[in-house]
Amino acid sequence: MSTGHTMLAAGAMLLLSITILGINGKFLNTSSVLYNTKFGVLAISLGTSIIEEANGKAFDLAGSENAITSLTQLTPPPLGAASGEYYPYFNDFDDFNGFHKRDTIKIDSKAFAIFDIDCTVKYVSETNPSVVSGVRTWHKRIDVSVTSPSMKSAKDPNEQDTVKLSSVYSYFHFR
Repeated sequence: MSTGHTMLAAGAMLLLSITILGINGKFLNTSSVLYNTKFGVLAISLGTSIIEEANGKAFDLAGSENAITSLTQLTPPPLGAASGEYYPYFNDFDDFNGFHKRDTIKIDSKAFAIFDIDCTVKYVSETNPSVVSGVRTWHKRIDVSVTSPSMKSAKDPNEQDTVKLSSVYSYFHFR
């Protein structure tokens, strides 16, 4: 083999090496995006489960057994679990205010991802549910945020991402 052939072979090996490194880099990036998507779906599922559980409770402690006919019957702000109430034995929607839960997803009995779930419940304006009300209304909003060290921000991979979900629960009394 002449010097020319040796140079061509070395150039071909270099080109092949660069191509393989580029493909491996793409696979690693795709894997990272895939895991981040999985963690995001898990976080949404956990947050939605908390919202559905809260929506399954009575609107207010006062309405857990009897109909509420006046705003003055509702729990005054600040909302939260009454003395002696604890999860999972909450009996009304606003007990989830200040609620924190750490959930671990396991695969083959090994921790796969750890999620922190935090909730706030507030009375909201009757005309704009984005506006928190300082007084009792017929509408309460639960805000659930789910974070995990495993979820990375799309803008900055060094930052932790957060999934935020909200739902408004309204009370209607029909006569």
